[in-house]
Amino acid sequence: MARKALVLKSMRKPKYAVRHRNRCQLCGRPRGYIRDYGLCRLCFRKMVLDGEIPGVKKASW
Repeated sequence: MARKALVLKSMRKPKYAVRHRNRCQLCGRPRGYIRDYGLCRLCFRKMVLDGEIPGVKKASW
């Protein structure tokens, strides 16, 4: 779980645009971010396995 202070700080408009950091919408994690879904890899995986994201399934070969 991300620190609440950093999540709130990231919601503010940064002084310079390059300082913007993408964060997961659910947990606020800054790393492992998947842009298409707006989630980190951990939340994405959990939601896919629970069937909450339609059209995505775990690969197996």
